[in-house]
Amino acid sequence: MSAASLLFSCSMHVGVFHPKLAAKSSVCCFHNQPWNYLKPKTSFGHSGISEKSKLSRKGDEIMWRAGALQVESAPSSVGQNFQFDDVIEAQQFDRETLNAIFEVARSMESIESNSSGSQMLNGYLMATLFYEPSTRTRLSFESAMKRLGGDVLTTENAREFSSAAKGETLEDTIRTVEGYSDIIVMRHFESGAAKRAAATASIPVINAGDGPGQHPTQALLDVYTIEREIGKLDGIRVGLVGDLTNGRIVCSLAYLLAKYENVKIYFVSPNVVKMKDDIKEYLTSKGVEWEESADLMEVASKCDVVYQTRIQRERFGENIDLYEEARGKYIVNKDVLRVMQKHAVVMHPLPRLDEITVDVDSDPRAAYFRQAKNGLYIRMALLKVLLLGW
Repeated sequence: MSAASLLFSCSMHVGVFHPKLAAKSSVCCFHNQPWNYLKPKTSFGHSGISEKSKLSRKGDEIMWRAGALQVESAPSSVGQNFQFDDVIEAQQFDRETLNAIFEVARSMESIESNSSGSQMLNGYLMATLFYEPSTRTRLSFESAMKRLGGDVLTTENAREFSSAAKGETLEDTIRTVEGYSDIIVMRHFESGAAKRAAATASIPVINAGDGPGQHPTQALLDVYTIEREIGKLDGIRVGLVGDLTNGRIVCSLAYLLAKYENVKIYFVSPNVVKMKDDIKEYLTSKGVEWEESADLMEVASKCDVVYQTRIQRERFGENIDLYEEARGKYIVNKDVLRVMQKHAVVMHPLPRLDEITVDVDSDPRAAYFRQAKNGLYIRMALLKVLLLGW
């Protein structure tokens, strides 16, 4: 999980060898040049990225799959210090890395539009371990893998229908599943579960949401969508609306928006689900201006992006009265659209309940279904970078 020095001397000629996958293959026979091996340390830092140490060759010698050699040249903005092995939290990305990922995502749009697709991940297997319900995240990852020529092993309800129901630890599950696959995409109900998985696995792990923790790939596609819809990321005004206490998505998005200049964030939420203090303190430490407001109409009139979120019933437990107090307080409807600027957009991570009325859907500023489609391109890009390099 190192952020630095993961390119090898011959990578300039034949692509990038993935250090976490070194344990699964013992030699690269391209031009008869052997590869060194790297493995993760057991310690796991705050950033979600651990260092690696060299490991001598072990196991059977195998040839690289043909698909692994179909590595495009790296974007010009990417250097050795922008490599990563897992996607765990938003803080692990810097601005240059984000730009590079977005560049790869744009190239994936052309692959997706080509009916013949791509075979660059032919022979690779992705395991999706979902301990919580998901539609867009799971299906977009599976679609991304298949559109790049790879295959999928899927567990839709791992909490109930996997060995977790028998009491198996997460670590044991990860050690087992990594023996069957080349990359793991995991959604879990516990905050911090993705870090535990990444610390255990010798293959790449992607956090597809860990309880009230983070959802970094959603934040990546959100920032990508904002750039495509608004045309810029510096100098924007973003209103985050709804469940800001339990919303892992808005937390991850706030971390990424802090990478850009002259951004202002408005927090609009019922009192019982206000933005957490640690996020506000982080934004302040990064020089990001933020403001709490109870007036959605006023905020909507100022913002480039109105980012609406669902009040998450599942996070309230037995506190139904608090859920009912929060639900329905802020709704994006035609009245909100009337005060919004012409260039502004409405976003939502979906699924929605009643927090955006359906008559908003026909307005060109309703970007949430385009936002969902962008998730495919971002996840295609991440799979390509994690498995093949830039």
